[in-house]
Amino acid sequence: MALATPPSPHDPRFDAGRVCLDLLATGHPLERLDAVPALCAWITGSGLVPPGTPLAHAAPAWPVAFRELRGDVGRLVHAWLSGDGRPHDLPLARVNDVARAAPPAPRAVRGEDGALVRALHAPPDCAALLGAVARDAVDLLTDPVARAGLRQCEGDNCPLVYVDTSRGRRRRWCSSEVCGNRERVARHRRRTSLTRA
Repeated sequence: MALATPPSPHDPRFDAGRVCLDLLATGHPLERLDAVPALCAWITGSGLVPPGTPLAHAAPAWPVAFRELRGDVGRLVHAWLSGDGRPHDLPLARVNDVARAAPPAPRAVRGEDGALVRALHAPPDCAALLGAVARDAVDLLTDPVARAGLRQCEGDNCPLVYVDTSRGRRRRWCSSEVCGNRERVARHRRRTSLTRA
């Protein structure tokens, strides 16, 4: 039986349940938004744009703007998780300001097989993409049901946050393949060392 290859720390992750939380994951364990190509891969992988959407117009300022939004969303989410019911005013104002931008306008077009597929009306600008992520954060933080599902990963030194939609709300890790696997390996090593002793 072949073992699954663990994900590379350079690979973007999309297992948090919300695009705004997936953005938070881009800063751990390594910075994944350090260059335009990496950001474009994340934008496409996150579903903000349909596959094949040209992003050649992305500029070096885009990763900086996404990292700034990530910091503001992170402060708001972690304030909620820590029990601080009053969000930080400056990050809240900045997220609200970014959320005002209209998200990229979708349209239906015929694909190669004749079926309708999603495309964008025009190449998205940075403000529209940031606006879509900020709106997702606003929706998450103002929806009591979704907000109640916010969880901090229980993995050692893992700061990632996810929305727990599992039955019984029993999910413990941001990813079973990453932090869950580390926990299982650590547990196995502890049991093995105890039996040897």
